[in-house]
Amino acid sequence: MSTDPTADKLSDPDLPTIDHDAITTGAAADSSEADDRLKNLPRVLRYAMLVSTAAKHIDQRLAAEITELCPDLALTTGWLAGRETESGQDLVTDLGLLLASELDRLAVNEDRTDLRSLADCVRLLSLPVPTDICHFGEHRRVAKSLLIAFVGFARSSDDEELCSDLERFCFGWVALPTCGLLLSRYDRSAAYTADIVGARMAEHRVEAAKASVWKLVEDKAKQKEEKQAEQRKKANDVESQTAAPRVAVPEDRLVVARLTDEEMKNIKLKDIIGPLKSVINVTLPLVQSPPLHEVRELLMFEFPYAADVIDFVLADLVGRVTVRLRPLLLVGDPGGGKSRFSRRLGEVLGLNVWRTDASRSDGAVFAGTDRRWYSAEPCHPFLAIGRAKHANPLVLLDEIEKAGTRTDYGRLWDCLLGFLEPETNARYPDPALQITLDLSQVSYIATANSLDPLPSPIRDRFRVITFPKPTANDLDALLPAVTADLVGERGLDSRWVAPLDGTERMAVATHWRGGSVRRLRRLVEAILRERDLRAARN
Repeated sequence: MSTDPTADKLSDPDLPTIDHDAITTGAAADSSEADDRLKNLPRVLRYAMLVSTAAKHIDQRLAAEITELCPDLALTTGWLAGRETESGQDLVTDLGLLLASELDRLAVNEDRTDLRSLADCVRLLSLPVPTDICHFGEHRRVAKSLLIAFVGFARSSDDEELCSDLERFCFGWVALPTCGLLLSRYDRSAAYTADIVGARMAEHRVEAAKASVWKLVEDKAKQKEEKQAEQRKKANDVESQTAAPRVAVPEDRLVVARLTDEEMKNIKLKDIIGPLKSVINVTLPLVQSPPLHEVRELLMFEFPYAADVIDFVLADLVGRVTVRLRPLLLVGDPGGGKSRFSRRLGEVLGLNVWRTDASRSDGAVFAGTDRRWYSAEPCHPFLAIGRAKHANPLVLLDEIEKAGTRTDYGRLWDCLLGFLEPETNARYPDPALQITLDLSQVSYIATANSLDPLPSPIRDRFRVITFPKPTANDLDALLPAVTADLVGERGLDSRWVAPLDGTERMAVATHWRGGSVRRLRRLVEAILRERDLRAARN
């Protein structure tokens, strides 16, 4: 007697005795089974799903399993032959029931419970749609097998989709005897019809579930829309309160951040806006373009090998009153002076330069952190404005191709898109201040050793230009600038330091054949240090 409570609940004294172990045997599918989901199903459920999915060679699969367990059973061949010919449903049914009865007899005589499940599978594939009480007992036996197997499987399975398909078939089979007369027009077997009936039984429940999900989606969309409308209203209220001073802003000045008096007094904002108070609600100046020929002359003195790059960059400022460069990406081998050129370009143009090491930065840091965090901080471009005290600083993104690719806190590449687009940078929503900032006049220059790691959206938004390396022919042009720069780092006046003499120049030329400017600086630095040592000894 089965100890399974579900089996007891579903038991019926009028039905043939069915051992629960016999139903749940045969769980392993044959090696040709393509659907991994069916491999662990009890045998009767597996064949139910094969019928439901219109699998091929179902009869042959079952016959092969019967032959493997009962190789000398002639009825197997007869049943299979009858199903493969144009025989009528009555003959197929009779042959199938004979085979099932023989399997039941062998199961009792040889005490082989596994043959019980094979018998139920044969009935499953052989029985017709019930239109009278002729095969009512056989239908009930298969129904009991299906339900017991289904309840046992559903308790331990987390595959909701498979359980749904099984439920449809099992309860469709159970309903067949009740609605058999209405299904007399179906000339297919009971198994095929059970799947259709089960689908019809669940049709309204499925539609109700869909409607419930769609209602949930629509409610969430409505809540989101209402929240966005509230935020827009709040933003419009802030703009209306600060509209008067905006009219009076001259063309060479810009109000980057606007906060109401109430927001300025907000306790949570005090720590954030403390260092930035001098650039909030203030008309900040825009650095005006200096004479471009003077800028070019200074840059050519320090970077004589980069004339094409200098002309390309300065062409962006022709005709402009204030300084603003479109996003620029300098690509070249390490040591060529890309980072130093970017810094010196900003300094010569009179801009404050904010350097960000892309390899150590992520989107959450650069784009700003939300006010709800204790470490809330505005976006870096606004911090650059706060330090510069003018509205058009230069943000240098060094080695941008080395930015992290993890998305835990947002990639730097992704957050940059909002700063590089004119449509979004003029009204950037800062997460810490929770207001829109006008960052339209900030210039961005990035450096990279290679374009390969960069995603296409980043490449599309930057003007890309190759930054060259100097050659040995550029040595004489580079030495004065390199020497002056090293002397300046020592805090000395370059007029008090003599240029390199012939011997010193020859030593540099011997060890530097072009390429890295860093190496050239180290060589000149070593010579200047040797001068100092000689002067100390003398």
